[in-house]
Amino acid sequence: MKTSRQNAEHYIWGDQCDGWHLLKRQDLSIIHEKMPPHTAETRHYHEKSQQFFFVLEGTATIEIAGETFELEAHEGIHVAPNTPHQMFNQSDRDIQFLVISEPTTRGDRYPS
Repeated sequence: MKTSRQNAEHYIWGDQCDGWHLLKRQDLSIIHEKMPPHTAETRHYHEKSQQFFFVLEGTATIEIAGETFELEAHEGIHVAPNTPHQMFNQSDRDIQFLVISEPTTRGDRYPS
């Protein structure tokens, strides 16, 4: 079955941010996320899950273990397990990105 934002399970997180589960399995998760301007997720880490963030639209800022990176559209970055990280939208427009997690982060998210 084809998957898109139109038919994927939707949820709202943080400060009016959107997420769509494009693939929701225990061994692999792919989520399309949208963050409005000047929003941020809570800094956290995962004990088991590794993640890859890939920006589709806009400029995202991500802090990983104390180092800050700006990601433009069509750029991505890997976050290893046990690595504190936090995604920000410091721009004046929405950002959209994919979060690919292996295995899923469900039950594996800890404040940092």
